[in-house]
Amino acid sequence: MIDVHSHILPGIDDGARSLDIALEMAQQAVDNGISHMVCTPHIHKGFFDNNYATIESTFAEFSQSVAQNNIPLSLSFAAEVRVNEFIPIWLKQNQLPFLGALDGKRVLLLEMPHSHLPQGLDALVKWLLRNDVQPLIAHPERNRELLAEQHKFLWLQRLGCKFQATAGAITGRFGENVQSFAGSLLQKKAFHVVASDTHDLVRRPNDMRAAYESVAEFDVDYAEEIFVSTPAAIVKNASNL
Repeated sequence: MIDVHSHILPGIDDGARSLDIALEMAQQAVDNGISHMVCTPHIHKGFFDNNYATIESTFAEFSQSVAQNNIPLSLSFAAEVRVNEFIPIWLKQNQLPFLGALDGKRVLLLEMPHSHLPQGLDALVKWLLRNDVQPLIAHPERNRELLAEQHKFLWLQRLGCKFQATAGAITGRFGENVQSFAGSLLQKKAFHVVASDTHDLVRRPNDMRAAYESVAEFDVDYAEEIFVSTPAAIVKNASNL
């Protein structure tokens, strides 16, 4: 499997607190059947003010440690970018780390607030698509406004977004309501990829194997598509491999 969303880089956001924990998380990913992981720390202005350079330097040190510890996990980096008004500027400055590319567009892992759909999201999505950037919305099944008004997911679909489900949402780690919403979207084949969004070893561990098995129970071909083939297609075109 290919994991396109993780907070494994140590000390850079609310993910791994230390290198030792990050290395254990890398081994946990391997134990879950993951062969490649994209390191995607937050870029959230005012909270986690990461940028391409800070992520790249932390990634270089971490990937070297993974290799030195003989952990059989290949790595690349991108970022989970919170919706904000600076994204068009960062794009023009070549400061956005992309997951890779799909269907001729660079893929940006885009995070909405957990509470609501932010004002201006439609304008941002349309602008990104016009500029050959495909927004991949992180964990929409956990957005409280979408949970309360699930028809709004169709609005995001019509805008042209693609969607990443969290493995833990499928397994029930975030509660029954989130699991039910994720299940209904899976039944409609609304997700394009599933990723771990792992932050640590216990509270937010890597649930990819259990999530894959759950999806495969109702459609093994779809499970292969969203855990393997589509994320592999995206990462194949990553510029930092």
